[in-house]
Amino acid sequence: MARKKPLALYRNIGIIAHIDAGKTTTTERVLYYTGRKHQIVNTHETKDGKGSTTTDYMEQERKRGITIQSAAVTAEWKGHQINVIDTPGHVDFTIEVNRSLRVLDGAVVVFDGVAGVEPQTETNWRLADQYKVPRLCYVNKMDRIGANFAHCVEGIRERLGANALLCQVPLGSSDEFVGMVDMVAGVGYIWASDDKDSTWESVPLEALKDRLSFASTADNAWIADLPKLRQDLLETALALDDDAFERLLNTGEFDPTVLKHCIRKGTVTGELVPVLCGSSYKNKGVQQLLDAVVDYLPYPGENGGIATVDEDGNVVGEQEVTDDAPARALAFKVINDQFGTLTFCRIYSGVIKKGDTLLNVTRGKKERVGRIVEVQADDTKEIDEVRAGDICAFVSMKDTETGDSLSDPAHPALLERMRFPDPVISVSVEPKNRNDVDKLSTALYKMVKADPSLRMEVDQETGQTVLKGMGELHLEITIDRMRTELGVEASMGKPRVSFREAFGKRVEHTYTHKKQTGGSGQFAEVTMIFEPGEPGSGVVFSDEVVGGRVPREYIPAVEHSVKAESKEGQVAGYEVVDFKARLIDGKYHDVDSSALAFEIATRQCFREAQKLSKPKLLEPIMSLEVVTEATYLGDVIGDINRRRGTITEQGQKGTSAFVQGFVPLSEMFGYINFLRSATSGRGNFSMIFDHYQEVPASMVDKLMEKEAK
Repeated sequence: MARKKPLALYRNIGIIAHIDAGKTTTTERVLYYTGRKHQIVNTHETKDGKGSTTTDYMEQERKRGITIQSAAVTAEWKGHQINVIDTPGHVDFTIEVNRSLRVLDGAVVVFDGVAGVEPQTETNWRLADQYKVPRLCYVNKMDRIGANFAHCVEGIRERLGANALLCQVPLGSSDEFVGMVDMVAGVGYIWASDDKDSTWESVPLEALKDRLSFASTADNAWIADLPKLRQDLLETALALDDDAFERLLNTGEFDPTVLKHCIRKGTVTGELVPVLCGSSYKNKGVQQLLDAVVDYLPYPGENGGIATVDEDGNVVGEQEVTDDAPARALAFKVINDQFGTLTFCRIYSGVIKKGDTLLNVTRGKKERVGRIVEVQADDTKEIDEVRAGDICAFVSMKDTETGDSLSDPAHPALLERMRFPDPVISVSVEPKNRNDVDKLSTALYKMVKADPSLRMEVDQETGQTVLKGMGELHLEITIDRMRTELGVEASMGKPRVSFREAFGKRVEHTYTHKKQTGGSGQFAEVTMIFEPGEPGSGVVFSDEVVGGRVPREYIPAVEHSVKAESKEGQVAGYEVVDFKARLIDGKYHDVDSSALAFEIATRQCFREAQKLSKPKLLEPIMSLEVVTEATYLGDVIGDINRRRGTITEQGQKGTSAFVQGFVPLSEMFGYINFLRSATSGRGNFSMIFDHYQEVPASMVDKLMEKEAK
C-alpha cells in the first residue's frame, strides 16, 4: 500500500509546560477546532469524576485535575496530519516529558501569562535542548488578572536563553484581552466574543490605534510600538536570507512567502523561537497556533534523522526518516490497559505491517507484530501498517520496554537511547490482603516496566518490597493505578530519602587476603588509592599496576568488586558515589591466587578504606519555588529556614509573590499540608531534584534515626 500523505504534511508535536499553564485546555481546543470532537470539557469540570477531557482520561487525572501520563491524539489541520502528545507539568512526572520529547519533531511550550517562566518550564526546556527539539512559545491565559506578556517574553529570553521572535503580540490583557496582532501577516485579530465558535475580525495595523484603547498603559504601549516591533521581526527573520535582507534594507520591501520560509528555517535549526499568545480557555488564538505549527515546526526528518549507536552508546551513524530503508522504530512508552500491553513506538524508517516480525535489538529477542493501533487518548483504532514518521502502538509485545530499539531482523541497528533520572524517594509496599503477595509482585513489575523512573527492589535485611520514585505524588499515584488498572490493593509505608555516601578524603590502603587450610588456599594482596571525585563523575576505576604485580587476568575481578561494593557504603549502607579507585600495587601466588581471592581482597580493602576516609553522608537537595500572596511570604520564608533551606530569590509574579531556594528533601515530606494551612489554601509550590550535598555532621545521627523509624 502506497503512502497516503506525503511526509511533508506530517507534524509530530508535544505540548509541554509547568503544571497548570493550560496544556490540556489547549489540547481540548485543538481537537475541537480540527473537528476531532464536538464538545469541549475543561479540567475544572472533571473533579466530580463524571466527565473527562480527551487526554486526561485516567481516574487519578480527573480527581486531581492534572495530567499524569502523556496521551497521544491525532488531528487534521489544513491538509496536515498533526500527532499531538499532551504531557504532564508536575515535576514528579518529568519522565513523561522526557520520553515524549525523545521521539517528537517539535514542541509547543505553553506559558502562564501571569506566572511567566516557571521551574518545570525550565526543566522541560533543557530536555528539549538535550534532544534538539524545535519549539514554539505560546503565552496562554492572557485573559487572567495580572497577565504580563512583556514579563513572560523577558523570562523566555533571559531565563531560557532563547532568541524569542515576537510573531504575535496581545491586544489588551486580563478582562480587556480581545485578540492579538499577527506580526507576520501585519494584521490584528479581534474576537467578537469568548464563545468557542466566535469569529474574529481582521484589522489593519494602522487602524488599531484609533480602534482600541485600554485601561493599562502597558497594553496601549504594545499598540504604539507595533511599527518598531514589526521592523524588528522582519530584520531578525530575513537576516537568515542574504538577498531578502538586502532587499529589505534597500527598499523596505519583502516577500511574505520568503519571510515565512525564513522563520521556519530559523525555528527548525533552533536559531529562532517564535512567540505567540492567546487564551485557550476563552477560545482565542488556538487556530492561529495550529497555523504556526504547520508553518514553522518541522515535518519528520526535516531536522535530521536519529543517531544509531553501538552497545556502549557511541554514535556510529544516522538513520534518515524514509520509507525506503529497513524498518527501525523506538519504543518510547509502555502502558497496561484493558486491551493488554500497549507499546508506543515512533517509526523512524521503513514500513511495518501487521504480522511482521521485528528484532528487539536492545534485548536480542524477536517480537511479532500482532496488532497495530492508532491511539486517540484512551481509544484505539486498528490499522494494517505504519511508515516512517508515524507514531503508533503495538499490542501485547512481551519483552519490549521503554527505550528499546526495534528493527528489521536482517538489518539490526541500535537507536540512540533516552536518559532517565534516578529516583530520589522510596517507600515500602505490601499487599492489603496477605493472599495477594504474588499479584502485588506482578503488578509492581508491570508498573516499573511501564515507567523507567520507578525502581523496585527487595530489602535483604527486612524482606520488604521497596518502590523508588521521583516524589510522594508519583509513588502515591502508582499505588492507586495498581488498584484501578490491575485490581491490586496495596499499602504504602512512610517515604524514605535516597541518601548517598562519599569518600571524605584521599586514602591509600593495602589489604591481604590469605587463607590456607591445607591443599590449595587463597591468596591476594591489593594496594589501592581511593579519592573523592567531582560531583556527577560516578565511579572511575584506574589500573596503575606495573611490572605484573597483579596479573592481567585478575584486574577485571578487582574492578568488578569496587563497583559492586560501592552499592553499599559503611556509613549507613547507602550507595557510594563520585570517587576514583586506583589499583597501584599488589601481590599474588602462583598456585593460591584466583579471581575470587582478588575479589575478596578488593571488597575488604574498599570497606576499610572508606571507613578510614572519614566518609560523608550526602542528601538530595531540591530546588523549591513557592508562589503565594505577599501577606504570607514571611511565614513561608521562616518555615524554609527551619527546614534547613536557603533562599536564593524572591519577588513578584503578576499579583502574587514568589520565593525560590534550595531545601533538603528529607525536610519536605508533607510540606503541602503546612503550605495550605499557612496560606489559607492560596499557596502552591513546585520542587525538583537539583544536586546532592553533604549532611552536616551534627545531623547525621538524627537523620539516620528518623529514617529508621
